[in-house]
Amino acid sequence: MTFYADSVGTAYIDVETLPWMPFLPYSDQIHIKLIKLNPINGEWTSLLRTPAGMELPKHHHAGTVHVYTVEGHWRYKEHDWVAGPGSFVFETAASAHTPVAEPGADVTTLNIVVGDWNILDENDNILAVENWRSMLKRYTDYCAATGTTPVDITSFNGN
Repeated sequence: MTFYADSVGTAYIDVETLPWMPFLPYSDQIHIKLIKLNPINGEWTSLLRTPAGMELPKHHHAGTVHVYTVEGHWRYKEHDWVAGPGSFVFETAASAHTPVAEPGADVTTLNIVVGDWNILDENDNILAVENWRSMLKRYTDYCAATGTTPVDITSFNGN
């Protein structure tokens, strides 16, 4: 007997060909490049590029987040450390924080997010929920609006 799990291959993703999209409605200066969306476990992998000195919205994570800093320096308003190139930040589920890109250079991070990412207001009320589904809609809407041919970033067998 052959099981589906035995037929799932390695997915190669040519990240350079994927578009950088403005991270609307949060900012037209912050850009996100979606790399992989996993509808099975709700995970989404992306690159995030933030201009130096910019603050991102405060948010709460329903699941864990892994952040690898590619370039620039950033921190959370709620913590006393600063992440730089080559650093890794692990965020536990149920954590909430406000990212800030340090002055000097733009920040690029590789992010692996599991589950919902809840955007909060100043009173910690949820303003919006982002997850693999909203990211897929963001990607397909952007491709349609710009005439970009989408690739299946949900595929387990390559594009």
